[in-house]
Amino acid sequence: MAKTRTVFECQQCGAQSPKWLGRCPDCGAWGSLAEVRQDAPPARGAYAGLATSAKVAPLAEVEGGTESRWPSGLPELDRVLGGGIVAGSAVLVGGDPGIGKSTLLLQLVQAQARSGRKALYVTGEESARQIRMRADRLGGPPPGLYVLSETDLGRVLEAVDRVGPEILVADSVQTLYSPEIGSAPGTVSQVREVSGRLAVLAKGRGVPVFLVGHVTKEGALAGPRLLEHMVDTVLYFEGDRGHPYRILRAVKNRFGSTNEVGVFEMGDAGLQGVANPSALFLAERPPGVAGSAVVPCLEGTRTLLVEVQALVAPATFASPQRTTSGVERNRVQILAALLERRLGLPLVTHDIFVNVAGGLRVAEPAVDLAVVAALVSAFRDRPLPPDAVFFGEVGLAGEVRGVSRADARLAEARELGFGQAFVPVPAARHLHGTVGIDLIGVPSVAVLLDRLG
Repeated sequence: MAKTRTVFECQQCGAQSPKWLGRCPDCGAWGSLAEVRQDAPPARGAYAGLATSAKVAPLAEVEGGTESRWPSGLPELDRVLGGGIVAGSAVLVGGDPGIGKSTLLLQLVQAQARSGRKALYVTGEESARQIRMRADRLGGPPPGLYVLSETDLGRVLEAVDRVGPEILVADSVQTLYSPEIGSAPGTVSQVREVSGRLAVLAKGRGVPVFLVGHVTKEGALAGPRLLEHMVDTVLYFEGDRGHPYRILRAVKNRFGSTNEVGVFEMGDAGLQGVANPSALFLAERPPGVAGSAVVPCLEGTRTLLVEVQALVAPATFASPQRTTSGVERNRVQILAALLERRLGLPLVTHDIFVNVAGGLRVAEPAVDLAVVAALVSAFRDRPLPPDAVFFGEVGLAGEVRGVSRADARLAEARELGFGQAFVPVPAARHLHGTVGIDLIGVPSVAVLLDRLG
């Protein structure tokens, strides 16, 4: 019988130490070492029984072609996954508590069961009765949908052998544990073991496995970074629980495009896909209000028109505030300093608040010109042209640089009725007369201010 020993394991990176330390020597995290009991490693048979046998073969003789896919029943989810569910894939879904992860995956297995596939929903956080109550709210449980309230990974695998599902959901990976690992559920050792065996199950049997992952207070997936490397696709659910809209974003996808997004609206009947999110984000845009600018953003293969709002007010304290939502705070500070230095706007004595309406987070540099236009409009208290869009990267010298796929951005703006666009000069020169919208090339932010009057 193997001897049991006690070690201290970092819950961030998985590093081990024979004694407790206040700071992990590997990743530098404070207070992350927890005491765990370490037994002998699991036998090889624990993994061997989950996968089929394989043999070495020349790559040229391996059968090629595209991967086998089928629709999930949720078009927005299909978009994020790259066209549908891939057989044998392991998908990790993360997000804040209450954002809708369990609702989305329950809707997924309900749609799969209605299409004739056998689905198994494993929950370690709720009872089977709670799942039934949610299923009733989402349209009722169809035949072929099975539920198991269990945290023991061994019993889960026995249920998989007994039921033979064609799709499996584990909610969540932090609540499952393997009895062979002498530590509590959610620790690095348990998360690594559980995710590894479920990933092997997916690959060996061709069953797509969806894992729900908790997130930390910083918004990152809890557990070791290894968890994201072991799966094929990582999806993040974004949004505010007090806001009806949810953004599902792919940050890793071995079978499709990364940074693809799906837009959902949370209602009484669950999550409903939004076919035209641009119109949704701009539906409540107030007319004739200063500090409002529209920017066409690229999210994967989709172009979204979003509203950037700015508010500039005299500071009441010695240190002016810089508060942002949906855009990077440091980027807004740089743009405000540029307007102060290059154009002489006294923003250093003013509080600045910038928000992206609709709950979307925008990270690409094309939003720079829209932020500048919104800040100038708010400072001057003059509304921007209501039928104008703005996009372009702004450099530290005040120049406006070109961005990718200007034609797709302008096509989306034209579809929603916008008549003019303030764009970098190269885009205005190359696309003039071809996109059905009046292009105004701005080489710098100083020229932008002159054009706005």
